[in-house]
Amino acid sequence: MTDTSDLKQALQSLASDVTEHVTYLRELGVSLVNTENLSLVKIPIDDKVQQASTRNKRLKPDAVKLALPPSLTRNANEAARRASLPSPPSPSSPLSPSSSLPSSPSLSSLPAPPAMRDRDTRVAVPEAPRASPSTSPSSIQSGNTVMPTKNNQGQTNNVKPPPQETLFGEIKPADTDSLPRTDETLEDIRRDIGDCTRCPLYAGRTQVVHSEGNTRARLMFVGEAPGADEDASGHPFVGRAGQLLNKIIEAIGMKREDVFIGNVNRCRPPQNRTPTSDEAKTCKPFLMREIAIVQPDVVVVLGNTALHNLLDTKEGITKVRGTFRDYKGVKVMPTFHPAYLLRDPSKKRETWEDMKTVRAYLQKNPRQTQQPEAQAQTELGLEQRDAK
Repeated sequence: MTDTSDLKQALQSLASDVTEHVTYLRELGVSLVNTENLSLVKIPIDDKVQQASTRNKRLKPDAVKLALPPSLTRNANEAARRASLPSPPSPSSPLSPSSSLPSSPSLSSLPAPPAMRDRDTRVAVPEAPRASPSTSPSSIQSGNTVMPTKNNQGQTNNVKPPPQETLFGEIKPADTDSLPRTDETLEDIRRDIGDCTRCPLYAGRTQVVHSEGNTRARLMFVGEAPGADEDASGHPFVGRAGQLLNKIIEAIGMKREDVFIGNVNRCRPPQNRTPTSDEAKTCKPFLMREIAIVQPDVVVVLGNTALHNLLDTKEGITKVRGTFRDYKGVKVMPTFHPAYLLRDPSKKRETWEDMKTVRAYLQKNPRQTQQPEAQAQTELGLEQRDAK
């Protein structure tokens, strides 16, 4: 009776170990294991154990063989099949662009189960791989985007470079919101225009009326298009409206030779009509190139046509006049066209107020007149040394 009790107790202990073994496989990813279907097929016990049992000693089996249920067998075969297939490319992970998902585990690649007799064994979860000591935290990247770390604080490569300090002052990075610097001349622009036939206005003109004046002027005037007098002479603002403009210029303490004068269009429209939007767009690029050459401090736009084309706005001149607008860092003052003032003299008072604002700005913000060479000598102290 004692031998039967000891054998029964040994089998119960063995069944508990088998259950623990199956639980371990389940935690490793081998699912669909039903412990109720497990059956002991063969429990070979050597002669020594049998003799020990007859001597009233505890049964100690040396080997246990399990017959896996059909569900576990299918699971193992499917895992082995998936492991043999090439793994598909996976998207980049935050830590490594070339990392891929782990394949399904197979029974042959599984780590050894815990010892059958170690009842206190627990399944150890493998730790995530740590970065090697030689890997710098600031070098962790994902694609082309630098991941925020303690050193770079999430900075990107699109940061504008700071101004460089040089012997002659700061050289600032290129600014797309400012007027471009150009080496071309007014003669280059006139050569490009040539005997222009780009829009229908060429058919009724006498000659092309180019902009003219001081190429280093601080003040520039932009009108609409040539009239009959301008078309005949080839110069802008020489008729009655031009004479009134000369008086306006002199009233703020300047001369015509001090300023630069031009129009949006260079050909006279029939019957002095307003140029169409297509006609203005055809001629506008040449005006923009002239502004880049002159680099004025203030541009006075005369009338709606000049206002709409230079500032790309649909607002009327009456609404926006008297207030500075901005064009690529240049102050723009909208005001009435001199031809309109001849038709409505009551607007001269408002125009005069606008021009006083322009004069005040130019006086308050004088341009540096010293030549670059002289300025460099002053900064280096060469001028004082030569004087000694």
